[in-house]
Amino acid sequence: MVALDVFAGVSLVAALLVVRGFALAMSRGSVVCRVRAGNQGWKAGVARYTGGELHWIPFFGLRLRPRHAIARRGLTVSRRRRLGSGEGPEGYWAVECSVERGPLALAMSEDALTGFLAWLESAPPSAYLDAA
Repeated sequence: MVALDVFAGVSLVAALLVVRGFALAMSRGSVVCRVRAGNQGWKAGVARYTGGELHWIPFFGLRLRPRHAIARRGLTVSRRRRLGSGEGPEGYWAVECSVERGPLALAMSEDALTGFLAWLESAPPSAYLDAA
């Protein structure tokens, strides 16, 4: 009986995590995006544009707050390339960026990449005056 209760509890938590992932992916204004910080592997999640920041929330986790809040002001794109086979989903692009905390790479679909670059370029002209 105890094993059945443990199984039911684990199943409920797994179902809630799956529902959370679908809710994040389907929420308005969000794009599916993977993040790689430093030498770590790709982590799947959702990116949302919030004013002058890009918030990234992982699919797997309990927190609803973003794991990465990337400010447009200090963001510099150094390179973009199509992901190779076995490196990530087919048709995704990797964007290597420099942020205040160090190097960060984003992987997203071509449509999401177009939106990301438009968001980045839509900053007011004065936004980069004090960037060094």
